[in-house]
Amino acid sequence: MRKVAMEMRSNLTTLCYIEKDDSYLMLHRVKKEADINKDKWIGVGGHFEAGESPEECLLREVREETGLTLTSWKLRGVITFGTDTCDTEYMFLYTADGYTGTLAECNEGTLEWVEKSAVYNLSIWEGDDIFFRLLEEGAEFFSLKLTYQGDRLTEAVLNGRNVK
Repeated sequence: MRKVAMEMRSNLTTLCYIEKDDSYLMLHRVKKEADINKDKWIGVGGHFEAGESPEECLLREVREETGLTLTSWKLRGVITFGTDTCDTEYMFLYTADGYTGTLAECNEGTLEWVEKSAVYNLSIWEGDDIFFRLLEEGAEFFSLKLTYQGDRLTEAVLNGRNVK
């Protein structure tokens, strides 16, 4: 009897905030059905495919979602997401400040350049406030664990220390 390999979704993801002037490229997630990020503003990225490194996933996802090819990026942190509804996710967080190409339409939502200072006024995940502040402060690299019940952040642990 042959075993049939089932395609499973990876719990490893990338997320990238592309920077231009004093803005981030943000994705308003309004187009996907049954989307955990429905109506939220996030960066671009997604799940690893089999055999991909974090950088390969980053480059593929950015190209697929934006039409842009990154030429300069930096790994800023690793974020562990826990929820009461999904398996734990491990996200590699990047910023990018160099790219080529023309911005394309995204089938997951609307892409928009948002001033960094205005990001906090958008509908973002509560824990995103923490890593946006770390990015603002120029943190070299961080490990952040965020635990949610529904949309409510119940725990935040930065570099091994509770912050919520």
